Amino acid sequence: MVKQRRVRAHSSCAPVAPFCRRRGSLKTLTEPAIFANETSCDCRAPHEKLTIAQACKGTPVDRPVRVYADGIFDLFHSGHARALMQAKNLFPNTYLIVGVCSDELTHKYKGFTVMTEHERYEALRHCRYVDEVLRDAPWTLTPEFLEKHKIDFVAHDDIPYSSAGSEDVYKHIKEAGMFVPTQRTEGISTSDLITRIVRDYDVYARRNLQRGYTAKELNVSYINEKKYRLQNQVDRMKEKVRTVEEKSKHFVYRVEEKSHDLIQKWEEKSREFIGNFLELFGPDGTWKQVFQERSGRMLSYALSPRESPSNSPPRELSPLRSPSPPSPPARWHNARPSPPTSPKGASASISSMSEGDEDEK
Repeated sequence: MVKQRRVRAHSSCAPVAPFCRRRGSLKTLTEPAIFANETSCDCRAPHEKLTIAQACKGTPVDRPVRVYADGIFDLFHSGHARALMQAKNLFPNTYLIVGVCSDELTHKYKGFTVMTEHERYEALRHCRYVDEVLRDAPWTLTPEFLEKHKIDFVAHDDIPYSSAGSEDVYKHIKEAGMFVPTQRTEGISTSDLITRIVRDYDVYARRNLQRGYTAKELNVSYINEKKYRLQNQVDRMKEKVRTVEEKSKHFVYRVEEKSHDLIQKWEEKSREFIGNFLELFGPDGTWKQVFQERSGRMLSYALSPRESPSNSPPRELSPLRSPSPPSPPARWHNARPSPPTSPKGASASISSMSEGDEDEK
């Protein structure tokens, strides 16, 4: 009867759960998550143990499902954020508490960290999926701790976590039915990030020296410092040479383009010039036709010169000058006649000369 009343109450208030979750999300996005009270939980509502099936259907309005996820969270990365996102979205109305172990416990059971515990606390406070951060979280979860913080379920990946002399520190949580598994993100972890730094130590040491860190801050010896600085100078020179090569390649490419354009234009102009030359001076060119026409005109003019017009007035002799006596006929056979002025005159002179010779005979 109690279970039916609880389900009926939840069904009547079902639309409220997403609204409460939305309000919590807005609060998380506008301000960091709160720190957990070290003495007791602030939740005053009656806390009854829930099963996973009940939690998936929803809980009463007066309290959400309290999910706990713990870890070191050193060098907080996307793998951590994805695990917390899965824990936040396990149930319709989830309140996510994240426990962060202190430096003392971490150095004792796991090893040294890159970030301090306070840096790790602040990193978790500013994750959008986290509602509450519990500082100095225990390495092993006890029933008293779960009861104190009214934790319903514990979220972690399902791989057995052997530590502190135990094959799996979550074994008793799994046996109690309070464990909810999440999936790990392959290819990213804190150990992977540290491995990258250690593997490429010289690269990062040179990088920080170039950015202004001193050799003492980087714990680098004097010889290594000089070596790194020399390598940085060599790299800068290589970069300059590479830049000059790229610019020269670009310049050569542009010159080649220009030369191709000039050669193409020169070929076009050459073809045009040769065509014009052949059109003027070729076998059937315009210049030959003009030359032939002018030659014909000159030849015709030389063979048949223009006669004086017949209607021109006769030339009168001046009264002061007496007409010159006629020249005596030529008697000498070897006398050279004057050149004829026309072909007709030449023929007439030749005939007269032949008649004269006959008379002398």
